[in-house]
Amino acid sequence: MNRARSYSIGFGSPWTPAVKALIIINGAVYIAQEFLGFPSIRIFGLVPYDVLHKGAFWQLATYMFLHGGFMHVAFNMFALWMFGSQLERVWGTRQFVKYYFITGIGAGLINVAFSSGSLIPTIGASGAIFGLLLAYGVLFPNNTILLYFFIPMKAKYFVLLFAVLEFLMARSYTADGVAHFAHLGGMAVGLLYLKGRPLLRRMKGQAAEKRHEHKEAIQVKFDAQKLADIQSIRSEVDYLLGRVSRVGYDNLTEEERKRLEEASQLLRQYTEDKEDLN
Repeated sequence: MNRARSYSIGFGSPWTPAVKALIIINGAVYIAQEFLGFPSIRIFGLVPYDVLHKGAFWQLATYMFLHGGFMHVAFNMFALWMFGSQLERVWGTRQFVKYYFITGIGAGLINVAFSSGSLIPTIGASGAIFGLLLAYGVLFPNNTILLYFFIPMKAKYFVLLFAVLEFLMARSYTADGVAHFAHLGGMAVGLLYLKGRPLLRRMKGQAAEKRHEHKEAIQVKFDAQKLADIQSIRSEVDYLLGRVSRVGYDNLTEEERKRLEEASQLLRQYTEDKEDLN
């Protein structure tokens, strides 16, 4: 897909498999949540104190499927459809689902880090949704999004606007009931994931190249030593053969005859090697 192309996101975008499944699951959980009430939120919502002190690590995933009201779930599912469908078409279902949960769980971890003693449950898929928003802005920066359905804005500025607003609201410490750190966390984790993977690939490539160079250096050193040994053996064989030509084999000392035999065997062994050591 040409990322430089600019167009507006409109209604009627076909559902992709993972987006459709996530919307159905979130809708079903919301309906069940309405019947079960608050206990389900305390058990499956993200309670930072419970995660850190009671080992409720499942909450880092389950909180994404709970919502605080119809408008909450409706807005998140609309954003999931609007941004997620195009991302899934580009990435494929497996990569999309992986990214969705990485940003959602990452947002939960950041929320826990900034409110470690809180007993107030955090719920909603907003962390993952903000991760999708970030990814959309990175992959399609010049696509046009209609802010409030009628103000056209390029995706990159749309993402920047929401990031700044979330940062300012997070710093204001207003008790508005919104987990702004989770929203920022989803964007931060998404950016780290998208930008970090190429960096990791480059680092792995550089490490592999260094290992290869080190291996080659060792091999060169080994070959040089091997060549030096051969030259030394040849010199010794030449010297002993010279002695044979002057005084005769029978007049060699026992030590000279033994060394001539050993040197000749080593020389044959080296010269039978297929590598050209010369």
